[in-house]
Amino acid sequence: MMGWYGWNHMGSWGWFTMAVSTVLLLGLVVGGIVLLARAGQWPSQRFSSPPPRSAEELLGERFARGEIDEEEYRRRLAALTRRDHTAPLP
Repeated sequence: MMGWYGWNHMGSWGWFTMAVSTVLLLGLVVGGIVLLARAGQWPSQRFSSPPPRSAEELLGERFARGEIDEEEYRRRLAALTRRDHTAPLP
C-alpha cells in the first residue's frame, strides 16, 4: 500500500508546506535565541537612572527654555558659583 501516490503519500503541496514550516520553525528558534541573548546583555544600562544634573545645568536649561531672563540667569549663576557661602542670598 505504500507509495500509491508517489513520494510516500505526499504530493507537491505537502512538500512545499513542509519546507515552508521548517524554515519558519528554524527562524523562530534562531530569533528566540537572539532575543534572549540581547535581553541578558545589558541589564545594568536598562535599569539605571540617569546621573543627577548639577545646579548650573538646571539653571542653564531654564534660561534656554526662556523661563528666566539673562539678568536673572547671571544673578543666580553668580550666587551658585560664589566662594563665600555665608552671605545671604537675595
